[in-house]
Amino acid sequence: MKSIREILPDIKKKSAEAPKGRKRKTERGELMRFFQRHLNYSRKQDGLVPITMAHLGTVLEKIPTQDLYYLKSVCSQAKNFGKKFWWELDPTKHQPR
Repeated sequence: MKSIREILPDIKKKSAEAPKGRKRKTERGELMRFFQRHLNYSRKQDGLVPITMAHLGTVLEKIPTQDLYYLKSVCSQAKNFGKKFWWELDPTKHQPR
C-alpha cells in the first residue's frame, strides 16, 4: 500500500489540472444560464428580484436535458419568454382532457 506522501503529489497535480470556476462548463449549465439570463431580463422589467441559479436548478431538476432544448426553442419563439416558460412548466396545463 502506498503511503500518503506518495499519493499526495498525484492529488495536487490532478487538482491543479482540473478546470476551475466558469471554465467548468456543462451542457445543462449552459442551458440554465440561457434561461436565467432571459428570465431575469423580463423579471427586472416587472420589478421582481432576479432568479438565482439555485432556484432555477430546483425548478428544472426533474426535466431531462433534451426536454430543456425543446423548452428553449418554444420559449425563444414566443412573444413573452417568461410567460411561456412558466406556462410550459405548469403540469396542470398539459393534462389530457
